[in-house]
Amino acid sequence: MFELAVKTLLAYLLGSLLGSLLLGRLRGVDIRALGSGNAGATNAARTLGRTFGLAVLIVDIGKGMLAVWWLPHAALPGVGIDPQLSRVWLTIAVGASVVVGHVYPVWYGFRGGKGAATVVGVIAAMEPRLLGPLLVSWMAVLLLTGYVGLATMLAGVALLIAVYVLEPANLPMLGFCAGLAAFIVFTHRSNITRMVAGTENRVKRLWLFRPRAA
Repeated sequence: MFELAVKTLLAYLLGSLLGSLLLGRLRGVDIRALGSGNAGATNAARTLGRTFGLAVLIVDIGKGMLAVWWLPHAALPGVGIDPQLSRVWLTIAVGASVVVGHVYPVWYGFRGGKGAATVVGVIAAMEPRLLGPLLVSWMAVLLLTGYVGLATMLAGVALLIAVYVLEPANLPMLGFCAGLAAFIVFTHRSNITRMVAGTENRVKRLWLFRPRAA
């Protein structure tokens, strides 16, 4: 249990290192004071440019991958490897913690992003073949609706369906992805409110069915 506690905490602290806030500090800005106020890659790209947004995306995906690849099998000084602890459940705990750290970062007053990019990094490290359904569904919804938030939420649902189809007997992964899908919807609740009100921003360059100017 000691190994589980230490590595879960380390994953959370790693998740709390947000790309938008770290890189924003180098430019002398707090991304949470710009645009939608969200500390994620989408708001970063909209307010500070696509290059900055891409850099944020790389950092946030990378920390999710790093946590899942490194922590479950690392023999940390003073911690070691507990032979009684399931690596599967430790990996799930680490993956969940790095995502929670991104959304509620201790370093930044618990005001973080919405977790989508870090989820991509976690899934890439855990089960790369699930990236296909995740990304294809995200892009399809984005092209059809122009809503990044809706695309992200439905991609989480598609991830859960993909696990059920590809690995129906993998109960730990099914439970983990169900939790991720629910958490992503929760973190995008403000997007849902804006979509209902008709005030949500759309990515017009990608939205295929946007109204054309007369």
